[in-house]
Amino acid sequence: MNEFSLLSGGKLMRGAATLEVINPATEEILATAPRADHVQLDQAVAAAKAAFPAWAATPLRERAALLVKLADALQTRHGEFARLLTEEQGKPLPNAMGEIDRAVGMIRYFASLDLPLKLLKEDATQKVVQQRTPLGVVAAITPWNFPMILLMIKVAPALLAGNTVVAKPAPTTPLTTLRFGELCAEILPAGVVNIIVDQNDLGGALTSHLDVAKVAFTGSTATGKKVMESVAGTLKRLTLELGGNDAAIVLDDVDPKEIAPKVLAGATVNAGQLCMAIKRLYVHDSQYEEICEELGRLAREIVVNDGLKQGTQMGPLQNKAHFEKVKGFLDDAKRNGTIVAGGEAFDRKGYFITPTIVRDIPDDARLVREEQFGPVLPVLRYSEVDDAVARANDTDYGLGGSVWAKDLDRAFNVAAKINSGTVWINKHFDLSPDLPFSGAKQSGMGAEMGQEGLEQFTQIKIINIAK
Repeated sequence: MNEFSLLSGGKLMRGAATLEVINPATEEILATAPRADHVQLDQAVAAAKAAFPAWAATPLRERAALLVKLADALQTRHGEFARLLTEEQGKPLPNAMGEIDRAVGMIRYFASLDLPLKLLKEDATQKVVQQRTPLGVVAAITPWNFPMILLMIKVAPALLAGNTVVAKPAPTTPLTTLRFGELCAEILPAGVVNIIVDQNDLGGALTSHLDVAKVAFTGSTATGKKVMESVAGTLKRLTLELGGNDAAIVLDDVDPKEIAPKVLAGATVNAGQLCMAIKRLYVHDSQYEEICEELGRLAREIVVNDGLKQGTQMGPLQNKAHFEKVKGFLDDAKRNGTIVAGGEAFDRKGYFITPTIVRDIPDDARLVREEQFGPVLPVLRYSEVDDAVARANDTDYGLGGSVWAKDLDRAFNVAAKINSGTVWINKHFDLSPDLPFSGAKQSGMGAEMGQEGLEQFTQIKIINIAK
């Protein structure tokens, strides 16, 4: 069970090389993963291309039945996948179990959907029908923060729609994806799902490949721009779910002790390594002191440790490069703001950062302007709501946001002014498989989840019949 293999053409195989996967809680080698080269990438794409005609011709309900079998198989090995996810990604084991639960649920949700013919128009002279057809080979590229759920958000709808897939996980968290490949090898026809691993050196070759019809990518905005450039030559279909700098606006009628735990949870979920985590918090003058104090008290109580240890509430950052990046944000916070809680890296093995609350920091500080992707929350003061909205919108990002208030009508009016793909009221990071999720501005394009997410993996065809 300690061996891992690539998946290509229905066969589990060794890589042309290997790479070491590090446990972020211990900084020790967790496993050796196979690493593909350009030849193996081309073989995986060729296998997906060869499998596409038969898979596309398979009735949708038969494809759905195989997805259900995949979900059942993943559920059966739930504990194994959850532990491996904690070991490679770092999140506490209960959170890893939750991610596997959501991954299973995501597969089952998409297996329940359909792509029926749609009658657009019919009269005495004509009948016009809309059909949705599969695209071909889909490249599914996933990041290291939620390796399993972000894989299923792409693979499940792609397969249901009749596409075949070449998946490429992040090189620091490839293991759960490779394990999932074993399930695919057992259940799906050869070549329908193929999995390669690289050292961030095959992405361009995959996204620009002539035989790839669509790219579904989750990652940073900077990398997303490179992906967009690489698909331009062949005008591939493209879905991008990119970075965010989500703002939460707290109105002046809240109970600070009631909302502070919820806001802090929205900022520190997955150690802040979430594109839609709360990255900036705007608080009215009248409650600024109390909320800063309450957030600081709660942050100091968070138990940070190895995700496999009982009682751990927050694990490490996922990799050393990101650990060093977030330490840079801590330095910026110390220079430009006042540390209420945290502000340090732990002096021990592992990529651990103390949950950090920063107040009295200017809008032009790096911690406010950029996406920190870690458990470091700047708390900013405002006097007028319109000013808070304007400052919240003053960013290239537009993924998510939230408004916190007792007066729901007032909160709705504020939410309607926030330029983000999703805005929550009195909650944050509440996603459901049946609701589409998409980013505004430089936070992405296209949609994932929901019927809209399924249809992103199809081509509209209009059949116009003369009577």
